[in-house]
Amino acid sequence: MISQSHFHHLLLSQSSSSSFFLPNLITPKPTLSSSSISFHSLSSMFPSLSLRPPKPTAVVTDNNPLPNSDPIPPLRIAIIGFGNYGQFLAETLISQGHILFAHSRSDHSSAARRLGVSYFADLHDLCERHPDVVLLCTSILSIENVLKTLPFQRLRRNTLFVDVLSVKEFAKTLLLQYLPEDFDILCTHPMFGPQSVNSNHGWRGLRFVYDKVRIGEDRLRISRCESFLGVFEREGCEMVEMSVTDHDKFAAESQFITHTLGRLLGMLKLQSTPINTKGYEALLDLAENTCGDSFDLYYGLFVYNKNSLEVLERIDLAFEALRKELFSRLHGVVRKQSFEGEAKKVHVFPNGYENDASLDMMRSEDVAVKYEYNPQVSGSVNDGSRLKIGIVGFGNFGQFLGKTMVKQGHTVLAYSRTDYTDVAAKLGVSYFSDLDDLFEEHPEVILLCTSILSTEKVLKSLPFQRLKRSTLFVDVLSVKEFPRSLFLQTLPQDFDILCTHPMFGPESGKNGWNNLAFVFDKVRIGMDDRKKLRCDSFLDIFAREGCCMVEMSCAEHDWHAAGSQFITHTVGRLLEKLSLESTPIDTKGYETLLKLVENTAGDSFDLYYGLFLYNPNAMEQLERFHVAFESLKKQLFGRLHSQHSHELAKSSSPKTTKLLTS
Repeated sequence: MISQSHFHHLLLSQSSSSSFFLPNLITPKPTLSSSSISFHSLSSMFPSLSLRPPKPTAVVTDNNPLPNSDPIPPLRIAIIGFGNYGQFLAETLISQGHILFAHSRSDHSSAARRLGVSYFADLHDLCERHPDVVLLCTSILSIENVLKTLPFQRLRRNTLFVDVLSVKEFAKTLLLQYLPEDFDILCTHPMFGPQSVNSNHGWRGLRFVYDKVRIGEDRLRISRCESFLGVFEREGCEMVEMSVTDHDKFAAESQFITHTLGRLLGMLKLQSTPINTKGYEALLDLAENTCGDSFDLYYGLFVYNKNSLEVLERIDLAFEALRKELFSRLHGVVRKQSFEGEAKKVHVFPNGYENDASLDMMRSEDVAVKYEYNPQVSGSVNDGSRLKIGIVGFGNFGQFLGKTMVKQGHTVLAYSRTDYTDVAAKLGVSYFSDLDDLFEEHPEVILLCTSILSTEKVLKSLPFQRLKRSTLFVDVLSVKEFPRSLFLQTLPQDFDILCTHPMFGPESGKNGWNNLAFVFDKVRIGMDDRKKLRCDSFLDIFAREGCCMVEMSCAEHDWHAAGSQFITHTVGRLLEKLSLESTPIDTKGYETLLKLVENTAGDSFDLYYGLFLYNPNAMEQLERFHVAFESLKKQLFGRLHSQHSHELAKSSSPKTTKLLTS
């Protein structure tokens, strides 16, 4: 058993190891086994650690670029570590007129020449140029070795050292340990990189965190520090002065969680689908951005931020709690079926498909047939294309759709278990408290806006005998094979069936439906022109609002939705259980996650459970997510173990030599 005190030492000096929960262990309870480091044990090791750290004393300055201000006297800046990030910063430093020198283990002399930077293969030669500032752009894992090799005696005695690492307490400790006492120290973290700057079109509004760890009191040294910070102020960065301790507390939640989920999604090899939601596209972007960073960066965030282990543990417990919630509810359903003898009547995990050939299709955008918008049919709503639509289930989503239908000139009737008479009146909808009365109005279309879990019960209670025999039934559920099977099983054979899924809701569609996906499958539409025209008139409601119309089989929809919609909801629910909050140092990726939580938290757990229960592909996706998370933990802890073993071997080698020679 590795002691907890050794773990603390490893975090600061790379020379020891950590007690940790086993990577292949899923803990079903909110407490951990004795072999784990719990939050309470972390708190005893680090008294400043708290589950919800207090708001720091931070100075935030929102600056605009200052193109017309007095020019800042140029600084002589030496960049140590001239890889991608060093070159990224150098480009802006040069554009502002500063004089740059650079050194790196790899030969980047050609890149330096292109940027107008003086490149030195020998550190002694560089240091003898007496730069005002030494900017360390090394990796987290290599910074200690770099500091050990620097010829400090070649530098001026009051040189300013600046780091840009993503962990700050570790950097501060090393700089205080290795730098001569008369050197100044500025710990910084630009909360952006080449990728986020490209998508943001510059640095404006992006956060730059700093802590003046040790700055001399004379005017020149204070001015030099301010001149360096001015580099980022001039580009419009949001300047955040914060202690390194507060930075690491917040970064463990914002940055480490973002990188963890980005890596998880990358391991799932998610791909764009013909039915992407906005939330899923945000996850694809997150995976792409995160996977552009090396595993060394992620591992460094884990090992050298003492708060990261506790955050990883919280993710583990939250995911296990989510799985337990799903499986315990599933167990209750199956158990109830067994007692009531109704197992055959409820579709828990469909084992087959009425159209098995659809599963053999190529999984690509080629399977999505775009709906052709016919201007003769869709140009305007006239008496021939105006529909009488009966909405069954007039909650938020039914009201959301009904509002647009009324706006287009259709006649809308509604029924719901809850009394929505007043709401319906405001929308121009005729509300019925009795289904028989509504059906006797002979609507041409019955639009089911019920929840996934209640659809079967509602459908079996409908008085079909009150309707015309050729009525069109439409659903808007987030799963498609389940309602398709249910409709074919329950509806009279002369009723038409159209299965649809608007890939948006009141939140994502509040500013219009333009370019939002609407998926549909004409499961059973009569051959006569009148029935075809009625189906097309209903689809035109969404086409005329600018929706991207995607015709796709129910089986194909569910295959894609399990990979996009179910994963999106799973990530959103997982993050919701972590009770994430905005921090003073949010990254763009973390803000994306907070927005995802906000969107998915507005949906009921019944919706999420329905996606899991009635999409036969969802179980596989949940297990893939579980396997990916276990694999990621094994990567982290396996490397930690190797590092510990290496340090032990180094520390014991002198003793071994002594024993052999005695």
